[in-house]
This record gives sequence, structure tokens and C-alpha cells, in this order.
Amino acid sequence: QVQLVESGGGLVQAGGSLRLSCAASGRTFSDYAMGWFRQAPGKERDFVAAISWGGGAAYYADSVKGRFTISRDNAKNTVYLQMNSLKPEDTAVYYCAADSSFHDHQNVWEYDYWGQGTQVTVSP
Repeated sequence: QVQLVESGGGLVQAGGSLRLSCAASGRTFSDYAMGWFRQAPGKERDFVAAISWGGGAAYYADSVKGRFTISRDNAKNTVYLQMNSLKPEDTAVYYCAADSSFHDHQNVWEYDYWGQGTQVTVSP
């Protein structure tokens, strides 16, 4: 089992920044690729970003490319999502997830473990 706990969400004005963290415990963190997803009210859970086991490869949704950066610190068992130039349409609950296979990093069904989510609200 892997337990994931997100933090860092909150309310921010458009154009602002937030940094989300996801702390992992349980199994060896570096055995898992990690992803961030988000879900707005009434919508499906969408891919945001993913990072490989060692952090050498990162992938982003087109909607966040150039504004968000995913990173990880395997010594701290933590993955981060730095979000800059936030827009009201970024408002959602953000989830981190752990993936042991990393075959299809944009697919929610790919991921083995999920955190409870953290709310990000961007005001106009």
C-alpha cells in the first residue's frame, strides 16, 4: 500500500501561484511514477502532469504546459506541482496518484493509489 497526502491548495487570484505537495508513505516511493489530476464540479477527473520514477521525464496536459511544473524529491518521498499564472479555469480539486507501470500516464485507470485531494480555487 502507498498512502498519499496532498497539501498546499487554497484560494488565489488569477495570475497568482501555488505549490502543491504530495507526501507518500508505505512502499518505496521511487518504485512509482507519479501524476497529478484535477476534477472540477460536475466534470471528469483530468490529467494534469506526470513524472517518471527518477524524475527524468515529465509530461503535461496542453492546458497547463508552460505554466505548471511537476517535480519530485525521492529522498523526501514527495512530489510537487508548481502552478504559476493561474486562471479561474484551473479551479478544481487536485489529486496526486502513484503508478507502478507508467504505460499510459494520462489515464486515470493507470494509477494504483490516490490521495484525498486538495482544493484549488482561482478567483477572477
